[in-house]
Amino acid sequence: MRELPYDIYSKTSIVAYAKELIHQTLRVKCKLEFEPDKIKNKGNFGQLLEKYYFLYEPNSNSEPDFKEARLELKSSPIKRLKKLHYVSKERLVLNIINFMQVTEQSFENSSFWKKNKNLLLIFYLHELDKNFLDYKIEIADEWSFPEIDLEIIKNDWEIITNKIKNGKAHELSEGDTLYLGACTKGSKGGNLREQPHSQIKAKQRAYSLKQGYVNHIIASLSGKNPIYGKVISSLEVVKSSSLEEIVVSKFQFYYGKSVSEILELLNISINKKAKNFYANLSKAILGIELNKEIEEFSKADIIVKTVRLKENNLPAEDISFPVFKYNEIVSQKWEESEIKEIFEHKFLFIFFQYENNTLKLKKVKFWNMPYKDLQEVQRVWKNTKKIVKNGNIVKEIQTNKGGKQVRITNFPSKKFSKISHVRPHAINANDTLKLPVKDRVTNMQDYTKHCFWLNNSYIKNEIYLK
Repeated sequence: MRELPYDIYSKTSIVAYAKELIHQTLRVKCKLEFEPDKIKNKGNFGQLLEKYYFLYEPNSNSEPDFKEARLELKSSPIKRLKKLHYVSKERLVLNIINFMQVTEQSFENSSFWKKNKNLLLIFYLHELDKNFLDYKIEIADEWSFPEIDLEIIKNDWEIITNKIKNGKAHELSEGDTLYLGACTKGSKGGNLREQPHSQIKAKQRAYSLKQGYVNHIIASLSGKNPIYGKVISSLEVVKSSSLEEIVVSKFQFYYGKSVSEILELLNISINKKAKNFYANLSKAILGIELNKEIEEFSKADIIVKTVRLKENNLPAEDISFPVFKYNEIVSQKWEESEIKEIFEHKFLFIFFQYENNTLKLKKVKFWNMPYKDLQEVQRVWKNTKKIVKNGNIVKEIQTNKGGKQVRITNFPSKKFSKISHVRPHAINANDTLKLPVKDRVTNMQDYTKHCFWLNNSYIKNEIYLK
């Protein structure tokens, strides 16, 4: 048996050995020579790290990788931003969820906690033009969950487990939870697995730390923490109330108040014409200084949307999402699409309503899209992809009353779906993106930017009034 360069019983020894990787590459540190075209699987980085640096055979054991020291090894790619700040390229995938066993476990004796209680994290800089053997390792350190974070993660684990207990493993969504997610794992978004209490097979899933939470870990370990303000003031608070309950309770005090009344009660002055006015108003209500980010929202990747309601409860506008690229949507699978990823986030909707031309705070609500509704969005997405791929964007060209020619598209409208539709989201008609194939009617190779929208009627009936 070969001698290991670290003490398997000492967490300190293993972490110190891991830190010798900082600013190094696997090729240099492990003296590896492979042909780049033979290395295709991104999982190979972690496997080679285990095999050639830590000198143990990669495995899928339920125990931590360094079981004697109770330390689990995980590697993950990062990206470099300006000012040498790093962010995660993706969520951090942990162990597979065993649907058939997890319902018999408590958090303390769960496979998740036994394996991931203490993590040894290796973050490497992802660069497109390099073979991953030449990726430079920038961070290597131990991570244990802070007490407040751990309370939220425990609650996340319970939410995931309860959904499985209720025979709804096939309906799991990362939007169900805050820091700990249940992401699909396997080919084409997840191999099918049996689940208890239901005959429906569910996609294989793994526990994962949300990308926002991984960003927090990276910032903490690199000593470059953003300036955060906290909604949760103490461990006692989060033990008695969930983050959602704490946030809603802070807003409830101002229900029925106009924007001016809220500002007066808060005793602050915010530029009402500023683009980030409502974001700053929300921070002030939550007791967060305006120059700080909301720590819990950043960790949980919560998307905040402010909605103005007309007096009949119908939002004044549909809600838009980022523009999609025509060249990308035709080659994507639904599981890797941007719109699916967005709708699997948790949202915080803040509703203001006009009453006699005065805008008043009516309600806030945490929400994530139900499984059946996400399937409907998938139908809209598939239809959109087919239209772009076949060059069938323009249905006809009409002349309006002003004599201007208007293009009528085949993209899914509100008549196509009660949930979502596709329409332009551009500065003007000349704000375009390249098409993969020319449009058959116009023969154009570029087309006005479009995006997916949530219908205002859906927002009213399925989010605000529910």
